[in-house]
Amino acid sequence: MGDNGMHGETGWPAARFVFLWLLASGALAAADRYPVTGIILKVDAPHRSFVASSAAIPGYMDAMSMPYSVLDEKELAGLRPGAYVDFTLVVEKERSYAERIHIHRYESSEREALLARRLELLEPARAIVRPGQPAPDFTLTDQTGARVSLSAFAGKVAALTFIYTSCPLPDYCFRLSNNFGQLKQRFGSRMGRDLILLSVTFDPAHDQPKVLAQYAATWKADPSSWHFLTGSPDEVKAVCHRFGLDFWADGELLTHSLHTLVIDRHGKLAGDFEGNQFTAKQLGDYLEVEMAER
Repeated sequence: MGDNGMHGETGWPAARFVFLWLLASGALAAADRYPVTGIILKVDAPHRSFVASSAAIPGYMDAMSMPYSVLDEKELAGLRPGAYVDFTLVVEKERSYAERIHIHRYESSEREALLARRLELLEPARAIVRPGQPAPDFTLTDQTGARVSLSAFAGKVAALTFIYTSCPLPDYCFRLSNNFGQLKQRFGSRMGRDLILLSVTFDPAHDQPKVLAQYAATWKADPSSWHFLTGSPDEVKAVCHRFGLDFWADGELLTHSLHTLVIDRHGKLAGDFEGNQFTAKQLGDYLEVEMAER
């Protein structure tokens, strides 16, 4: 018993010394973990990485676009450009990586989600275009009264969103339009040359060209590069439904889903930003990537 006790007395201090030495040298230093939210810009599964435009991490880094690696490629399952995600950034002494990636599915409220499902049951099945598929062509009327077709912008990147001018909520249609206003400022010299903005109203009975022109003046929109579009009820409904936008009368208001879409230079739907949680900067970072593609 004495011999066993002797080993116990001398072994623990030695082990503790080794542990403290390792800790001091950094070999056992605990990793730092930071919660991150962002928009996916690119996914590189073969190299187990993705690029995201991330919100600022207080006390660690500013908002920026940067690549993140993952230890397990399964972490990338379901990720697509335009997805809004949160994840944990693990920072060790000689490496960093993302883990616990969670994709946010946007639903503005339980009631609106229920109404959307009822609407789908009442209408014939719709062929909604998905990222990677060719965007269907359409022709609508802009704020100047000119007829405008999506196909006219082949070779350019187009950002498309849906609004109605009498929407009373600052975090819905106004926010999506304000995002485009910030894009107009950020990409000033590239507007019309590389980038086109399209804002489609889903309230054509009220939002005729004259009304849209007044609304466009809020953002000093140049009608050659930022088109506010309307048309007949059937034309507007067809465009909205092909791109997955749901809307319906709710008393005196229109209840609607939120989508901002990016169509690449080759006419394919590249990204579908659902909801209103992303920032204008994140959308702009994504457009930077798309405009760099030829």
